Amino acid sequence: MRIGVALGSGAARGLAHIAYIEALDELGLKPAAIAGASIGGLIGAGWANGMTGAELRAHAYEVLGSIQQIASTFWSRNPLDLQKLFARGLSVQPHAVDVARTFLPVDFPDTFEALKIPFKVVATDYHDWREVVFDSGPLVPAIAASMAIPSLFRPAVIDGRYFVDGGVTNPLPVNRLEGLCDMVIGIDVQRYPDPSQPVVEPSIFDAAIGATEIMSQRLVDAVVRDMRPYLLVRAEVGIFGAQEFWRVREIVESAAAAKDDFKRAVEGAMAVWRMEHRLSH
Repeated sequence: MRIGVALGSGAARGLAHIAYIEALDELGLKPAAIAGASIGGLIGAGWANGMTGAELRAHAYEVLGSIQQIASTFWSRNPLDLQKLFARGLSVQPHAVDVARTFLPVDFPDTFEALKIPFKVVATDYHDWREVVFDSGPLVPAIAASMAIPSLFRPAVIDGRYFVDGGVTNPLPVNRLEGLCDMVIGIDVQRYPDPSQPVVEPSIFDAAIGATEIMSQRLVDAVVRDMRPYLLVRAEVGIFGAQEFWRVREIVESAAAAKDDFKRAVEGAMAVWRMEHRLSH
């Protein structure tokens, strides 16, 4: 049985993917193909390069352990370049490609072809308003394009085109695994409504973020309805802010609490597939 895994977008909440990768490791399962969007593309690339869930966790803790650690890691790998800083006016937005290079492991492969597992990453062409899938050629620019969160990072430029976050057009790319595997697992790390929260007027910032999350949820629902993955997991990550990368330990450990349930769900989905496969033959 060939298993494909789609890792969804969700900014810092996407660090929860690491716990689910650990769970698949514990089951002795390796994906036949991986697809990712935004943070799912960054983590998915490491997984496709052969990193285990435990190795991904250790790396994330090392580079994202605190606000100071994030800043130190970024500036140590990207010395201040005044020409970049003042390009098109003073900008404090880091370039997406610098961010990707910073938080990928040192000596990471340059191309998709060098990865150990077939990997697809989605991004959004800003001017064409369309999803673009990268699965060959230069790897780091493609990851950067997928994780170029609007307003947080500057867009990535590939072949003269400007790209922003893949989550804008396909926040859970389960459909990009069609035909590559027998069973697709989708891991959704979007925040969903919390009825326990008090009804208060949102701030300007909260309203903008919330509107984006509502649109992402609708996109996820649409692609899941069309594709119908064998297993869809919605991580419980609503208590974490989209930009709270420094809470990496809390996010991963919170997701890890659901590992046993996830493993049972995977084993159940595999049993259903085998039964259907036997009946069809």
